[in-house]
Amino acid sequence: MGSFDKAFKSKQRLHRERTNVLVKGFLERKKDYKVRATEYKRRQDIFTKLRKKTLEKNPNEFYFHMKKSHLVNGVHQEIRDDDDEEGPSPNELKLMQSQDLNYINYKRTIDLKKIDKWQSELHLIDCGEKPVNKHLFFVESDKEKKKFNVAKKMKIDPELLKMGFNFANPDAIKNVSVEDVQASNEVKELKYRRLNNRIEREKFLKTLTDRMEIKKQLLNKNQKAKKVQNGKKGKAPVYKWKTERKK
Repeated sequence: MGSFDKAFKSKQRLHRERTNVLVKGFLERKKDYKVRATEYKRRQDIFTKLRKKTLEKNPNEFYFHMKKSHLVNGVHQEIRDDDDEEGPSPNELKLMQSQDLNYINYKRTIDLKKIDKWQSELHLIDCGEKPVNKHLFFVESDKEKKKFNVAKKMKIDPELLKMGFNFANPDAIKNVSVEDVQASNEVKELKYRRLNNRIEREKFLKTLTDRMEIKKQLLNKNQKAKKVQNGKKGKAPVYKWKTERKK
C-alpha cells in the first residue's frame, strides 16, 4: 500500500505558491469583494430610484417656488427681487444662529451704559457746529491794525492759536507745549472713535433684536400678520397684527 500511495501522490495536482503581489497588483480577498459588492448594489439602488422618479415626473406639475428659482449654466439659483431687502445680512444671520436673544439684549445694555458714560466724559464739545470764539482788541489806527499780532498780544504760541482754542488765561498755559496739545487731541480723537464705534454697534444690535423679536412672533400660527413695510439695511421689517378683543 505504501508504494501505491506514493504513486497516487505523483499524479496529484501541483499546488504552487501564489505569485508576487507587487507584480500582479492588489490581490482581492473575500472581505474586499463583499465591500465592493455592497457599494455597487447601493449605487444601483440609487440609480434605480432616480430613474423611476424621472420617468414618473409630471411635466405639468406646478409649485410656487418655481417663480423664485431658475437654472444658470445648469446651477440652481434663487431669484431675489430688487425691493426684497428684508432678509438679514450675512453677519446678522450668523449672529442670529449662534446667539440667543437674551444674550444680545444683555450685550446691548452694556453698550448703552458705556455710551452714556463716555458721552458724559467727553461732553461732545467737538461734535457738530460750535460757536465761533470772539475776542475784541482795540487799536488806535489802521496801521497798527495791520501790524497787530494776536499771539504776541495774548502771549501764547501761534500754533496753539491756530488750533481754535479759547485761552481765557494765557498765564495758565505757559508751560504747555504744542506737542502736549497734539497728544491730548490724539487721545481725544481716539475716544471719539471708540464712542462712534460703540454707537454703531448698539444700532446693529438694536436692528438684530427687532428682527429676532419679529421672527419669534411670526412663529405663532394662530395670529395672522400682515407686512406693512419691507425691511432695509439697518432696519427691520414692519408687521401689523389684527387687533383682538380680550374677554
